[in-house]
Amino acid sequence: MKTAAVLAVACLLASQAVAKSPSYHRLPPLREQARLQNEWVAERTAAIPDLLYKHNVDAWLISQREYAEETIFWVLKSAETFSARRRTTYLYMANTTHGGPAAYSWIDNTPQIWDDILEVLERHEPATIAVNDHQELAFASGLHAGERDIIAAELGSRWTDRFVLRPLLSLDLIGTQIAARLDWYRKLQETAWAMISKAFSAEVITAGETTPADVEWWLREELQAHNLTTWFPPSVSILVDERFPGPDRAIAPGDMLHVDFGVTAMGMNTDTQHLAYVLRPGESEAPRGLREGLRKANRMQDISREMMRPGRTGNEILKDTLAQMDKEGIAGKVYSHAVGDWGHAAGAVVGMTNLQDHVPVLGDLPLLSDTWYSVELYAEHAVPEFGGATVPFALEEDVYWDASTQTFEWLYARQDEFHLITTSHLSSEEL
Repeated sequence: MKTAAVLAVACLLASQAVAKSPSYHRLPPLREQARLQNEWVAERTAAIPDLLYKHNVDAWLISQREYAEETIFWVLKSAETFSARRRTTYLYMANTTHGGPAAYSWIDNTPQIWDDILEVLERHEPATIAVNDHQELAFASGLHAGERDIIAAELGSRWTDRFVLRPLLSLDLIGTQIAARLDWYRKLQETAWAMISKAFSAEVITAGETTPADVEWWLREELQAHNLTTWFPPSVSILVDERFPGPDRAIAPGDMLHVDFGVTAMGMNTDTQHLAYVLRPGESEAPRGLREGLRKANRMQDISREMMRPGRTGNEILKDTLAQMDKEGIAGKVYSHAVGDWGHAAGAVVGMTNLQDHVPVLGDLPLLSDTWYSVELYAEHAVPEFGGATVPFALEEDVYWDASTQTFEWLYARQDEFHLITTSHLSSEEL
């Protein structure tokens, strides 16, 4: 049984190990969540006519059936909507000079829907109609083949001949984050930090007993206890070199730990990777070799943000980031991605773990200024305290575009010191 004094020491060490002392944020009542989310949806959809002009298209047709939803449906739906109903169809117009609103929607399972859509098209006479059937980009390829076939049959060639592909339209809508969401997104990120800080403490980990799998399940339970969920299972590992011991090996003093963890709530997703160290008796900080590895990863984060400029492609950013790393003698990999509405959201990809020279299609996309990004990477460092083994120091933090500084800034903070886990409750025999 841990004593209050031991827990106090653990909390003190944990607070010293991060840039801030993160706090949990309680979600608002469900009705308030729905109100906020619907306001956000309304603000984003109100921008669609301008996006149509920007991407040189007159109309945008989005259609789906229940349980066969378009990818972008999940961005456009209300908070109270859990799936499409019957046939759910949206039609957005860039030009309303011919009369009528800029947006139309139908929920129908009868042929009447096609007459209604034809009437709107004939009134507006759009010369180009965007549909989402890109072959590679998931966020611009949500139109199911069967739905496209029936649209073609019912609307006829007069209109289907005007169908065009504008993949950046979908990516722009999803990737452009409105300022109204930022406050709650930051709170979710801080909550993720708080959960990680607690997970990487003597309150959860008992050296010699607790396994990485135990910590993973604790994180799952902690999410559920706070009415949160996640978009991927929490992953906790012991790092000794390029290999990862199994999840059932007990955590021991001298271990370096890694966590990959995300929080999901209110239509938003976070993505974070942190490192921890289990103190040996008499230690008050991680060994020098580990601290040097963390500093390398921090420098990689700085370089990545320096290279991230709106309008540049993911591949351009990757190339320059790796070139600067090479100049500074830093080895590692970069694999950053957009985050927000999805954990891997719409936007330029900056490298993948298996593609460090060039990422086809996704790497050729331009970086949008108001996209939230997850700066994800690892530095390779030979750790003397681990017998000279090369260890991957993986970090991940979310960033947002700050118009005042014209840079991508940390959403909450970035880890530049280890989470420290005390073992002072163990006797010398147990160690």
